[in-house]
Amino acid sequence: TGQGVELRVTREHGKTLSAQEIYKLVNPSVVTVMADLGEDMGVSVGTGVIFTGDGYIVTNYHVVEGGQACMVALDVGYSYEAKYVAGDEENDLAVLKIDEKDLPAAEFGDSDLLTVGDKVYAIGNPLGVELRGTLTDGIVSAINRDVEVDGRTMTLIQTNAALNSGNSGGPLINEYGQVVGINV
Repeated sequence: TGQGVELRVTREHGKTLSAQEIYKLVNPSVVTVMADLGEDMGVSVGTGVIFTGDGYIVTNYHVVEGGQACMVALDVGYSYEAKYVAGDEENDLAVLKIDEKDLPAAEFGDSDLLTVGDKVYAIGNPLGVELRGTLTDGIVSAINRDVEVDGRTMTLIQTNAALNSGNSGGPLINEYGQVVGINV
């Protein structure tokens, strides 16, 4: 699973969108990720983003790490068993695949075009399944910020958009409706 699959990044962008337009555009591509960690460990809940119409999803590695099984729920309520395709623990990214067609894939933009002060949005599940589909906004507070996360240094985009643990794996979205980062 996954040979030849690419996450395409668009350098161009259209007009600036309102928060409502961004939510309407991107929310259908945002999923709830639930990884079963086993009997004694419970379930890890995070967020993910569909990046191809045939079911490839990006999330954080730590959301699915150690999972014995994984389910993905779309914003319309349908749930699917997800297969783990690949992961990068150092960059905290993982790719999942669900068997479905004609899914609403998000457009990804170039994070190198961000500047401090740019308006950004996040959509996710801040405190778990009950609050899924929550939209928050903020600005880019810093770029290329080195932050130690779980004993490793990651170079991140810093934002003041409200994020909680359930937002992990969800999109950071620019004012043009393009995903420019994955929230950690």
